[in-house]
Amino acid sequence: MAEKRLRILVAKPGLDGHDRGAKIIARALRDGGFEVIYTGLHQTPEMIAEAAVQEDVDAVGLSILSGAHMTLFPEVIRLLTERGAGDVAVFGGGIIPDEDSAKLKTLGVRQVFTPGASTEDIVKWVGENVQPRD
Repeated sequence: MAEKRLRILVAKPGLDGHDRGAKIIARALRDGGFEVIYTGLHQTPEMIAEAAVQEDVDAVGLSILSGAHMTLFPEVIRLLTERGAGDVAVFGGGIIPDEDSAKLKTLGVRQVFTPGASTEDIVKWVGENVQPRD
């Protein structure tokens, strides 16, 4: 049987209206051999968690530039857990200070990528650190 391709949901939580970076990452992940679902702008944590469950994804990549990462990222994780999908890997990127990045990791965010991270590094990290869900 063929190996299952990882399914990655890329989402823009909150009111942040800039999605160029998220689209670039979504395309890089797709080109890296992953199945990618992009939810579009202005997603609530509830919408993101519901889409992740419905699409049976292995990981959720969150992109945020608005500064609300300390609220939105943990809420997505909480809602995934509440919906029985606590094993979905959550990673993120955007304008996130180092001290917040460390806090987010203690709250369950697997990795945080900041401006300047290469798409190759992100694709490599996903391939090495995200496992298919059963």
